[in-house]
Amino acid sequence: MQPFTSLAGIAAPLLVDDINTDQITPAQASRSLHPDYAAAWFSRWRLDPDGNEIDGFVLNRSEYHGVPILVVGRNFGCGSAREGAVWAMVARGVRCIVARSFADLYRANCIQNGVLPIVLADADQQRFETLVQDIAGRAPFTIDLQARRVIGPGHQIFTFDIDAAERTMLLEGLDDIGLSLTHSAAINDWERDVAARQAWLQAIPE
Repeated sequence: MQPFTSLAGIAAPLLVDDINTDQITPAQASRSLHPDYAAAWFSRWRLDPDGNEIDGFVLNRSEYHGVPILVVGRNFGCGSAREGAVWAMVARGVRCIVARSFADLYRANCIQNGVLPIVLADADQQRFETLVQDIAGRAPFTIDLQARRVIGPGHQIFTFDIDAAERTMLLEGLDDIGLSLTHSAAINDWERDVAARQAWLQAIPE
Protein backbone atom coordinates (compact mmCIF):
# COMPACT_ATOMS: atom_id res chain seq x y z
CA MET A 1 0.00 0.00 0.00
CA GLN A 2 1.07 3.63 -0.41
CA PRO A 3 3.07 4.96 2.56
CA PHE A 4 1.65 7.84 4.54
CA THR A 5 4.16 10.41 5.84
CA SER A 6 2.49 13.78 5.43
CA LEU A 7 -0.48 15.18 3.60
CA ALA A 8 -1.66 18.67 2.71
CA GLY A 9 -5.12 19.43 1.44
CA ILE A 10 -8.63 20.66 2.04
CA ALA A 11 -10.64 19.18 4.93
CA ALA A 12 -14.35 18.55 4.41
CA PRO A 13 -16.80 18.50 7.35
CA LEU A 14 -19.35 15.69 7.44
CA LEU A 15 -20.22 16.10 11.11
CA VAL A 16 -22.66 13.26 11.56
CA ASP A 17 -22.49 10.58 14.26
CA ASP A 18 -22.89 6.82 13.67
CA ILE A 19 -22.21 6.82 9.92
CA ASN A 20 -22.23 3.14 9.04
CA THR A 21 -20.41 1.19 6.35
CA ASP A 22 -23.55 0.77 4.25
CA GLN A 23 -23.97 4.55 4.14
CA ILE A 24 -20.32 4.94 3.14
CA THR A 25 -20.56 2.21 0.49
CA PRO A 26 -23.90 0.46 -0.14
CA ALA A 27 -23.70 -3.33 -0.05
CA GLN A 28 -24.86 -3.58 -3.66
CA ALA A 29 -21.58 -2.02 -4.80
CA SER A 30 -19.64 -5.06 -3.62
CA ARG A 31 -21.82 -7.52 -5.50
CA SER A 32 -20.74 -6.60 -9.02
CA LEU A 33 -17.86 -8.37 -10.71
CA HIS A 34 -15.85 -5.14 -10.93
CA PRO A 35 -17.10 -2.78 -8.20
CA ASP A 36 -16.75 0.96 -8.78
CA TYR A 37 -15.98 2.03 -5.23
CA ALA A 38 -15.39 5.65 -6.20
CA ALA A 39 -18.91 5.86 -7.61
CA ALA A 40 -20.40 4.02 -4.63
CA TRP A 41 -18.84 6.40 -2.06
CA PHE A 42 -21.75 7.92 -0.10
CA SER A 43 -23.84 7.36 -3.22
CA ARG A 44 -27.18 7.28 -1.36
CA TRP A 45 -26.39 10.68 0.13
CA ARG A 46 -24.64 12.22 -2.87
CA LEU A 47 -27.06 11.21 -5.61
CA ASP A 48 -30.81 11.26 -6.23
CA PRO A 49 -32.58 8.19 -7.73
CA ASP A 50 -31.74 9.46 -11.23
CA GLY A 51 -28.03 9.67 -10.45
CA ASN A 52 -27.85 13.45 -10.20
CA GLU A 53 -25.86 15.14 -7.44
CA ILE A 54 -27.94 16.44 -4.53
CA ASP A 55 -27.20 20.12 -4.01
CA GLY A 56 -27.64 20.06 -0.23
CA PHE A 57 -25.04 17.38 0.45
CA VAL A 58 -21.81 18.90 1.74
CA LEU A 59 -19.43 16.64 -0.22
CA ASN A 60 -21.08 17.73 -3.48
CA ARG A 61 -19.94 21.31 -2.97
CA SER A 62 -17.28 22.24 -5.52
CA GLU A 63 -14.72 23.24 -2.86
CA TYR A 64 -14.87 19.73 -1.40
CA HIS A 65 -14.47 17.70 -4.60
CA GLY A 66 -11.45 15.42 -4.30
CA VAL A 67 -10.68 16.32 -0.67
CA PRO A 68 -8.01 14.16 1.01
CA ILE A 69 -9.19 14.88 4.59
CA LEU A 70 -12.65 14.00 5.91
CA VAL A 71 -13.88 15.26 9.29
CA VAL A 72 -16.72 13.25 10.85
CA GLY A 73 -18.54 12.60 14.12
CA ARG A 74 -18.65 9.76 16.63
CA ASN A 75 -18.59 6.01 15.95
CA PHE A 76 -17.61 6.42 12.32
CA GLY A 77 -17.67 3.20 10.26
CA CYS A 78 -20.03 1.23 12.50
CA GLY A 79 -22.09 -1.62 11.06
CA SER A 80 -20.57 -4.40 8.96
CA ALA A 81 -16.84 -5.10 8.70
CA ARG A 82 -16.60 -5.06 4.92
CA GLU A 83 -13.43 -3.43 3.69
CA GLY A 84 -15.09 -1.81 0.69
CA ALA A 85 -16.12 1.09 2.93
CA VAL A 86 -12.42 1.95 3.23
CA TRP A 87 -11.58 1.09 -0.38
CA ALA A 88 -14.15 3.73 -1.38
CA MET A 89 -12.25 6.34 0.64
CA VAL A 90 -9.01 5.41 -1.10
CA ALA A 91 -10.74 5.44 -4.49
CA ARG A 92 -11.92 9.01 -3.84
CA GLY A 93 -8.51 10.17 -2.64
CA VAL A 94 -9.33 10.37 1.08
CA ARG A 95 -6.14 9.50 3.00
CA CYS A 96 -7.03 10.86 6.45
CA ILE A 97 -10.24 10.74 8.52
CA VAL A 98 -10.55 12.84 11.68
CA ALA A 99 -13.36 11.52 13.87
CA ARG A 100 -14.73 11.89 17.38
CA SER A 101 -14.37 8.09 17.52
CA PHE A 102 -14.19 5.09 15.17
CA ALA A 103 -15.80 1.67 15.10
CA ASP A 104 -12.91 -0.69 15.92
CA LEU A 105 -13.08 -2.82 12.76
CA TYR A 106 -13.36 0.17 10.48
CA ARG A 107 -10.38 1.81 12.14
CA ALA A 108 -8.33 -1.38 11.70
CA ASN A 109 -9.30 -1.53 8.01
CA CYS A 110 -8.13 2.08 7.59
CA ILE A 111 -4.66 1.20 8.91
CA GLN A 112 -4.49 -1.85 6.60
CA ASN A 113 -5.22 0.33 3.56
CA GLY A 114 -3.02 3.36 4.20
CA VAL A 115 -5.73 5.66 5.56
CA LEU A 116 -4.78 7.55 8.74
CA PRO A 117 -7.57 7.56 11.38
CA ILE A 118 -7.18 10.45 13.84
CA VAL A 119 -9.01 11.07 17.10
CA LEU A 120 -8.18 14.37 18.76
CA ALA A 121 -8.71 15.22 22.40
CA ASP A 122 -12.30 16.36 22.97
CA ALA A 123 -11.45 20.03 23.48
CA ASP A 124 -9.18 20.06 20.42
CA GLN A 125 -11.76 18.25 18.31
CA GLN A 126 -14.37 20.92 18.92
CA ARG A 127 -11.87 23.66 18.06
CA PHE A 128 -10.70 21.73 14.98
CA GLU A 129 -14.25 21.16 13.70
CA THR A 130 -15.06 24.85 14.13
CA LEU A 131 -11.91 25.80 12.21
CA VAL A 132 -12.71 23.39 9.37
CA GLN A 133 -16.21 24.83 9.07
CA ASP A 134 -15.00 28.43 9.24
CA ILE A 135 -12.28 27.87 6.62
CA ALA A 136 -14.88 26.16 4.37
CA GLY A 137 -12.38 24.81 1.87
CA ARG A 138 -10.53 28.11 1.33
CA ALA A 139 -7.18 26.94 2.79
CA PRO A 140 -5.42 23.59 3.28
CA PHE A 141 -4.59 21.66 6.41
CA THR A 142 -1.40 19.63 6.83
CA ILE A 143 -1.27 16.20 8.46
CA ASP A 144 2.22 15.29 9.72
CA LEU A 145 2.35 11.66 10.84
CA GLN A 146 6.04 11.86 11.76
CA ALA A 147 5.33 14.65 14.27
CA ARG A 148 1.80 13.39 15.04
CA ARG A 149 0.15 16.71 14.50
CA VAL A 150 -2.40 18.51 12.35
CA ILE A 151 -1.52 22.03 11.26
CA GLY A 152 -4.37 24.33 10.33
CA PRO A 153 -4.43 27.75 8.64
CA GLY A 154 -2.76 30.36 10.81
CA HIS A 155 -0.40 27.66 12.08
CA GLN A 156 -2.96 26.31 14.53
CA ILE A 157 -1.61 22.98 15.78
CA PHE A 158 -3.52 19.93 16.99
CA THR A 159 -1.62 16.89 18.26
CA PHE A 160 -2.80 13.29 18.18
CA ASP A 161 -1.69 9.90 19.47
CA ILE A 162 -1.29 6.70 17.49
CA ASP A 163 0.05 3.27 18.39
CA ALA A 164 3.75 2.95 17.51
CA ALA A 165 3.26 -0.20 15.39
CA GLU A 166 0.36 1.34 13.47
CA ARG A 167 2.42 4.48 12.87
CA THR A 168 5.25 2.36 11.47
CA MET A 169 2.86 0.46 9.21
CA LEU A 170 1.50 3.70 7.73
CA LEU A 171 4.89 5.39 7.39
CA GLU A 172 6.39 2.37 5.62
CA GLY A 173 3.31 1.34 3.66
CA LEU A 174 2.94 -2.05 5.34
CA ASP A 175 -0.13 -4.13 6.11
CA ASP A 176 -0.03 -6.91 8.74
CA ILE A 177 1.65 -9.35 6.34
CA GLY A 178 4.17 -6.77 5.20
CA LEU A 179 5.00 -5.90 8.80
CA SER A 180 5.55 -9.59 9.59
CA LEU A 181 7.84 -9.99 6.58
CA THR A 182 10.16 -7.30 7.92
CA HIS A 183 11.13 -9.98 10.45
CA SER A 184 11.61 -12.67 7.80
CA ALA A 185 15.27 -13.30 8.75
CA ALA A 186 14.31 -13.99 12.37
CA ILE A 187 11.40 -16.17 11.23
CA ASN A 188 13.69 -18.20 8.96
CA ASP A 189 16.23 -18.60 11.76
CA TRP A 190 13.50 -19.88 14.07
CA GLU A 191 12.24 -22.33 11.43
CA ARG A 192 15.76 -23.74 10.91
CA ASP A 193 16.30 -24.05 14.66
CA VAL A 194 13.04 -25.92 15.17
CA ALA A 195 13.77 -28.17 12.21
CA ALA A 196 17.13 -29.11 13.74
CA ARG A 197 15.89 -29.62 17.29
CA GLN A 198 12.55 -31.24 16.53
CA ALA A 199 13.02 -33.01 13.24
CA TRP A 200 9.98 -35.17 13.87
CA LEU A 201 7.78 -32.10 13.38
CA GLN A 202 9.02 -31.87 9.80
CA ALA A 203 8.09 -35.46 8.89
CA ILE A 204 4.96 -36.00 6.80
CA PRO A 205 3.13 -39.13 8.01
CA GLU A 206 2.28 -41.67 5.35
